[in-house]
Amino acid sequence: MTGRTPPRTVVVLAKEPLPGKVKTRLIGELTAAEAAALAQAALADTLEAVDDLPGVRQVLALDGRTGPWVPAGFAVIPQATGGLDRRIAAAFDHVLGPDGHPGPALLVGMDTPQLGPLLPAVDFEGYDAVLGLADDGGYWAVGLRRPDPALFHGVPMSEAVTGQAQLERLRGAGLRVRLLPPLRDVDTVSDAAAVARAAPGTRFARAWSEVAHRVTAAVGTGAAADLAGDAVGGQA
Repeated sequence: MTGRTPPRTVVVLAKEPLPGKVKTRLIGELTAAEAAALAQAALADTLEAVDDLPGVRQVLALDGRTGPWVPAGFAVIPQATGGLDRRIAAAFDHVLGPDGHPGPALLVGMDTPQLGPLLPAVDFEGYDAVLGLADDGGYWAVGLRRPDPALFHGVPMSEAVTGQAQLERLRGAGLRVRLLPPLRDVDTVSDAAAVARAAPGTRFARAWSEVAHRVTAAVGTGAAADLAGDAVGGQA
């Protein structure tokens, strides 16, 4: 009889949501403070989605300082220095290494606040790894049963080929990889508009509705109005 193997640990890899340090590609259409508010809302939705998972060890791998926005159940660890490939590898080493906990573990970012409905269905049964590709060519989630820095070191990050390169690295190591449903990262105002539409009940959608009027040239006046209405309605 086939069982199910959910992750035992979920790691959120995130930056402290400070103006000028996060969502910098939104700055111009938005102010640095508005971009940071969207980032903080996305992070809050992500942390809440992980916090809602039963029986899961919750870890926040943070670049920056903690604040009252960190839920009480999360263990906070500092991100390693170096590129994103090394920071991801180090996070897995921390949670699955000799001093860590049994696997499998799943790592997600802070740019997909719509991930909540997908997390409870993540299943490693019959697989060594999982990977959730992003629409921009990256990936929004990666999971392993055992840590191995070689699975990440040297993978080109933040490029259009990142997701495919990561998939090839995992499969090239002989791992059986389950692909998770793709999601759209929030990098641009068009991304923000689309994600707010897809997840109208989130903090992110509400935060977007408060700034959508500033970017009507990017998404269209009608779309911005619809987004504002959907986001507020979803919070009722």
